[in-house]
Amino acid sequence: MTSIDNNIKFNISEIFYSIQGESTHAGERCVFVRLQGCELRCKWCDTPYALDINEKMKLMTADEIFNEIKKYDCNFITFTGGEPLLQNGITDLINHLAGKNYKVSVETNGHQDISHLHPSVIKIMDLKAPGSGMEKYNFFENLKYLTDKDDVKIAISDRNDYEWSKKIIYKKKLHKLINSVILTPVFGEQNPEELAEWILQDNLPVRMLLQMHKFIWGSDKRGV
Repeated sequence: MTSIDNNIKFNISEIFYSIQGESTHAGERCVFVRLQGCELRCKWCDTPYALDINEKMKLMTADEIFNEIKKYDCNFITFTGGEPLLQNGITDLINHLAGKNYKVSVETNGHQDISHLHPSVIKIMDLKAPGSGMEKYNFFENLKYLTDKDDVKIAISDRNDYEWSKKIIYKKKLHKLINSVILTPVFGEQNPEELAEWILQDNLPVRMLLQMHKFIWGSDKRGV
């Protein structure tokens, strides 16, 4: 089991208990650990309050994070952000939890190296389409560390994003590498019905998912 340096303090935006709203695990009960800070600035980012690593929200040791998680009767933990893999020591913390028989997932923007994550950790990795403004930061080297339990998620803001995604899926053979390629319409920008029609017309080997939590609680509520 990975050892943890309890002298390290992690910059935590929030820890909360909710329903997983994205990925192939959508609908499951989950404890979310949202870390502060992200090196990217996607145009459609829906967690701007978690972007600035210099904005200190709540500094917590590993033990303090574990104690907060234990308040909830839930075995599924998701590390998210911001970008959860940005902070020093976080991979050891994630791997430690995975070694304690928690079901652990990481929602990552794909720009950080994922090669050191415990094999049991579920990776939900973004690829950034042109509409995000962050396409140049895609780190395709990470694809070789994905397995058939992992998801690649692409947010679609327009037809150009969709065509880009289709090209990447076939070029990289994503649908054969992983559990599921997920296309998600950017909330309030891309019409879901239109995206569904494109997928059906092309017989594209993807899963289309909406951000469930936004339809339940609205797009601006935090802690859900």
